[in-house]
Amino acid sequence: MTVNELCSSCGFEEICIPDGEHEVSGAYIGDLLSWVMGRANADNAWITIMSNVNVIAVASLSDVACVILAEGVSLDEELKNTAIQKGINVLSSKLPSYETASLLIGKV
Repeated sequence: MTVNELCSSCGFEEICIPDGEHEVSGAYIGDLLSWVMGRANADNAWITIMSNVNVIAVASLSDVACVILAEGVSLDEELKNTAIQKGINVLSSKLPSYETASLLIGKV
């Protein structure tokens, strides 16, 4: 499933999707950035509540398919522009992390 398809099928808000055809394979939930760097797999959907510039850097280093910001978290305009420049797909879910992840079961 692609990021575009995931966003549509789960009802996530599109914050920025510079590479909507990126295939999503699996998911990782975490807010401790050093753990995410060491444990998230390439092409995962990364679910977090963090919304600072380091999230964009870790997403780029880890080559995740997208970042899903849980609990209605969003990005300010500057971070959104940074994500676009780095090719990082960012979505938002109004749900907590667990419920957001449960939407991905059987899809990725």
